[in-house]
Amino acid sequence: MSPLQTFIEQQRKDKPILLMTHVVYGYPSIDESLALMRDLLAEGVELLEVQFPFTDPSADGPSILHACHQALTQRPTLARCLEDIAQLAHDFPASRILLMSYLNPLYRYGLERLPTDAAAAGIAGFIIPDLPLELADEFRHSCMQARIEPVWMLTPETPAARMQQICSAASGMLYCVSRRGVTGGNNARSQHPEQSPMLPLEDYLAAIRANTALPLAVGFGIRTGAQVQALHGQADTAVVGSGLLDVFNQGGAAAVVALVRSLRS
Repeated sequence: MSPLQTFIEQQRKDKPILLMTHVVYGYPSIDESLALMRDLLAEGVELLEVQFPFTDPSADGPSILHACHQALTQRPTLARCLEDIAQLAHDFPASRILLMSYLNPLYRYGLERLPTDAAAAGIAGFIIPDLPLELADEFRHSCMQARIEPVWMLTPETPAARMQQICSAASGMLYCVSRRGVTGGNNARSQHPEQSPMLPLEDYLAAIRANTALPLAVGFGIRTGAQVQALHGQADTAVVGSGLLDVFNQGGAAAVVALVRSLRS
């Protein structure tokens, strides 16, 4: 069993669900993003997803897209990001940190050396939405050697055969996109009524469970305590990204802490 899976399963022994909060590195500044990460980790979030910004984050909606573009004006580097995460991992050993980004900035850094460097920084896993499983053999091998997990994503439109393939290759946990579209609060079904209907969320997650014993994280559009509670018994982790960012934009770090507490209640 991988270190990430072991951590999640240990945490789940006395918790109905875990929280993974999402922060864009460098937004609105590098120091402010790090301060927000510290606030979240001090609040006891089990998993922190740190997004290294990119100009075209294709899986992300307007809130995170805007944050990425603003963050890039700070001229962040992945090397500095890894250094900053290493300090967070040292200061908050009770939580785990995952690095999320897209292939372009990771290639620029060096995809072949990233797993070793990220593992040395205390990062538990990667979330790379535009890395297809078929092109990831070398990266997966490097991750295995470094004891760090590439976290694969499933969507409600993933065909059954593809779902089985991804579940068989996965380790650590799976990221289950809860609905069509990009991150944020828009209802993709209402935007595209002509598309085929999706399975209800509980049936979708049950189909994934039938193919894997890995922990399941569910994200996209989660921003209320009621939505988190609805996942009890179906998922292991609720992912809060755009909802957290929107609250931060409206009320700052104090409002984010209040949101996290409300998600726990």
